[in-house]
Amino acid sequence: MNGFIRTCISGIALAVACTSMNSQQASSAAPPSLTLAEAEHLAIEHNPRIDVARLLQLAQAQVVREVRSSELPGASVNLTAVDSHNGSRVTAGGLNNPIVYQRAAGGITVSQLITDFGRTHNLILSAQSQAKAQLEVQRATTADIVLAVDQAFYNALASQAVLKVAEQTVAARQATADQIGALTAAKLKSSLDLSFANVELSQAKLLLLDAQNAEQDTMANLNALLGSEQDQRYSLLDSAPANLPPPPDQIEALVQTAFGARPDLAALNESYVAANRFRAAEHDLSRPTVSALGTAGGTPIRADQITSSWYGAVGANVSIPIFNGFLYSARAREADLRATAAQQEVRNLRESIARDVRISALSAQAAFHRIDVTRQLLDQSNLALDLAQTRYKLGLSGIVELSQAQLAQTQAEIAYANARYAYQTALTILNFQIGQ
Repeated sequence: MNGFIRTCISGIALAVACTSMNSQQASSAAPPSLTLAEAEHLAIEHNPRIDVARLLQLAQAQVVREVRSSELPGASVNLTAVDSHNGSRVTAGGLNNPIVYQRAAGGITVSQLITDFGRTHNLILSAQSQAKAQLEVQRATTADIVLAVDQAFYNALASQAVLKVAEQTVAARQATADQIGALTAAKLKSSLDLSFANVELSQAKLLLLDAQNAEQDTMANLNALLGSEQDQRYSLLDSAPANLPPPPDQIEALVQTAFGARPDLAALNESYVAANRFRAAEHDLSRPTVSALGTAGGTPIRADQITSSWYGAVGANVSIPIFNGFLYSARAREADLRATAAQQEVRNLRESIARDVRISALSAQAAFHRIDVTRQLLDQSNLALDLAQTRYKLGLSGIVELSQAQLAQTQAEIAYANARYAYQTALTILNFQIGQ
């Protein structure tokens, strides 16, 4: 008896341990939860497009330093050693005959731009505007990624909702088929009813397969936007309230908001400012350039003809362009045309923004009204299904009426789920269009 009791206790302990292990494995295998805000944060941290935009912005900031270097002094150290044939001159390749002396010397040369009458200053302002434009491009890229993540997130939520409906549909159709199969075996229902029930069950299984494939596709798209190469599965959490707020109805006010908040429009505005500054700089090419130069050094090893052991000189130079084959005038004309083109690009984008904001606002309003319609459709289809099931059980209707009611109820559930997430997607697109 004691051995039997010990065996029972051991069996119970083993069962408890197996149950605990299975629960731990199930909990460890459960996909992590993910909210919309967390998805946006992951995308901003890991999406390579955002890194590219940030690096390009940092590179453009260095262009400002490159252009500004023309206003700062330049200094270079020279170390020169020459061995030459005594008394020789360089007689070919030039109009003069310079004498080349044996020497070993070192020195420093300093140059400084005094003025070019505004050309360098305009180039610096143009580079600064381009840096600001690139910063706005970085913001626009981030907004694009966030919009894509939001759309992918809501698409994944919709696919998961449809998958849940499909699973419930398969379970309900399976129960109906089993029930009708039992009634058919008892000669209470015809084989035609069983055939219809099996057809509906097969259609539900096809719906489930399509829903599973769509859910996997949307999750793969979401992972790509999050900057992940892994096939990570998430349990997406919808933090939106049950009663979604209506969309804004002041469309023209939204258009004006977009004009002041869209980063891509701000980037084009800065590019237009940069083009204007560059245009002014190109017109300044025809002006003189005044620069100063100073040099000093020593020649410890030298030919006898070089009498001094050190040298030094300072001077100024004025360069006045006279004729260069119409190069400067062509460059100025090119800059004028490019500045005008940049202005037209700003105008074109403003018109596109106004159109997109209006369309997005109207789409959001239509999607919001669609939620109420699909909710009413779902309520009516649920009621119709209850009545059809009751009538079928009482023998007052046939399997066709029940099948139609089941199909209508399934379509209504899918339509309601899609309408809810389509409205949230429409709100996201509208917020993107107005720069928020």
